[in-house]
Amino acid sequence: MFRELALSTLMVLATVSIHGLGLHFLRGGIDELARRRPHGALHFSRKGLMVAGLVVGFYALHGLEIWLYAVVYLAIGAVESLREGVYFSTITYGAIGYSDIHIAPDWKLVGAIEGINGVLLLGWSTAFFVTTMVRIRRW
Repeated sequence: MFRELALSTLMVLATVSIHGLGLHFLRGGIDELARRRPHGALHFSRKGLMVAGLVVGFYALHGLEIWLYAVVYLAIGAVESLREGVYFSTITYGAIGYSDIHIAPDWKLVGAIEGINGVLLLGWSTAFFVTTMVRIRRW
């Protein structure tokens, strides 16, 4: 159990760091686009590009975090293939959780903590998105 908790702690620290850094860069990109706007209101198409960029950025961040878990699952022998690791990580991270039969019993606690971590990171992205949409709308 302690090795599962230690690994889970490292994974949470890694994914939270990746996520925070990613959101920092997304915010910087949005701010830079806003600074470059011509005088007057930000044009509708530029706003649309900002929103699309945010969504793509979120997918990239969450995808990276899911793949990180998948690679770790494969490396520790918790899953038999990368495909199985990506599948298990995706359903776990998104709190869909069809089943934990895809992971070795000795590592199920890591999967459970990934689920909690994923929900928190998805919530963080949602809060960031709503806050940023309010800012974009005011421009």
